[in-house]
Amino acid sequence: MPETVHSDTDYVTIPELVERWQTTPSKLRRLIEDHHLAAVRVEGVLRIPAEFAGETEPLVSLRGTLLALHDAGFDDTQAVAWLLSENDELGERPIDSLLAGRKSAVRRATQALAF
Repeated sequence: MPETVHSDTDYVTIPELVERWQTTPSKLRRLIEDHHLAAVRVEGVLRIPAEFAGETEPLVSLRGTLLALHDAGFDDTQAVAWLLSENDELGERPIDSLLAGRKSAVRRATQALAF
């Protein structure tokens, strides 16, 4: 299972999302805790892959996928790595499938991951 943070991915910080979404840091941290978003530490700073964050809210289809990945035993770092890695079953990165509206295909791909 992938565990690396992708250096070719754009990330946003919590302060950047607080400003973009006009929210508070505590509300944003709650979104992470409740698996509406996932964050990883990059160079010591908590960051969220930019593709997970829409203009005003998290990518809606992300939460169910994050919950399925956590149920399969993934932590946030592993879940982010899986979402950002090329997936043979999908023929693309799972995040690209989610962005294209193919969340059912992504959920099917997560079912094979349970251990």
